[in-house]
Amino acid sequence: MPSSGPEDHVIKSEITRSGPDYVLVKLTPTAVDILKEYGPGAIAGSFPDHRPPPGIRFGIGDTVAVSIFEAAAGGLFIPAEAGVRPGNFVALPNQNVDLNGNITVPYAGQVKANGRTPVDIQRDIVKAIGNRAIEPQVVVSLITQNTSLISVLGEVKTPARLTANAAGERILDLIARAGGLAGPGWESWVTLERGGKRATVPFGALMYQPANNVWIHPGDTIYVYREPQVFLAFGAFTIGGNFGGQAQFPFDMWKITMAQAMAKAGGLIDAQAEPAGVYVYRREPRELVERLGVDCSKFTGPLVPVVYNADFRDPSGFFLASKFEMRDKDVLFAANAATVDTTKFLTFVQAVVGTANSTIVAANNAQILRINSRQ
Repeated sequence: MPSSGPEDHVIKSEITRSGPDYVLVKLTPTAVDILKEYGPGAIAGSFPDHRPPPGIRFGIGDTVAVSIFEAAAGGLFIPAEAGVRPGNFVALPNQNVDLNGNITVPYAGQVKANGRTPVDIQRDIVKAIGNRAIEPQVVVSLITQNTSLISVLGEVKTPARLTANAAGERILDLIARAGGLAGPGWESWVTLERGGKRATVPFGALMYQPANNVWIHPGDTIYVYREPQVFLAFGAFTIGGNFGGQAQFPFDMWKITMAQAMAKAGGLIDAQAEPAGVYVYRREPRELVERLGVDCSKFTGPLVPVVYNADFRDPSGFFLASKFEMRDKDVLFAANAATVDTTKFLTFVQAVVGTANSTIVAANNAQILRINSRQ
């Protein structure tokens, strides 16, 4: 008989004819709790160091200012007639860290600046001129940042390379400095790249799961893009007012549950659906599937095809469905009840018999017309 998908008993047998092998996992309170631990938390898991970023260090091309103080006049930088000038310090002209990573200080020569903090540079300058100047003190400050930058790109209002803040900032702080999102938050995704490593989460995961809103380091790249999350519904759902069919539905929020997804698809068809045969198809990380108590020895690779089964003949099934979170591109399928095939078969037999009866009646009528025409 024609059907919109596999029969319920075929799915539960875990037998596949041509596609990849899969595992069937029945939704239970334990399974749902384990799945919640593997929600959209990729950034927190990929960048587990939650300490604030290290202090800003100078790099090649940065503009640096150096001020040198002496305790009294008549020293190396303050002349004996210092009374005619204000202050007991001299401000050197601003200079860039050169290609060798150095700056130049009179009487101290070349001082290494690349990759170092202001305190490191100050200490070296004081050490170099300490035996010539009168109790020297040095202040080194960053005038223009050209290396400690953070790139914020994509679907933000003002994409730019932003200077790192010495106080430290998190992902949402940088997105705010770039003008905020250019589109709705529920269809926005954020990728953080650092040192060749990257992780992506929905924007909502930054707002509602603070662990994902990690500290940003100089040199990081934040990329924001828009991709509406969707799920696909097949089988015995009342889709678009029709009895059965298939459609793609947007989440229209940063996450939805299985119960919400079923409602979006119009709910189960009372006269067609098998309430114990509602399934969600997706691929899961191997370690998650093993935690669910499944033997994954027959599978290769990091992802395992999984079919989750919810039983809505059990009243508690709706509580589980309201906690089971859908993922982007999930396939939601409602199998037909076993009696549907019987109904289809009887309808087919009725159509065949009806066609045969119509043919016989038409033949009899034709025979009668021939007899009448001879008379």
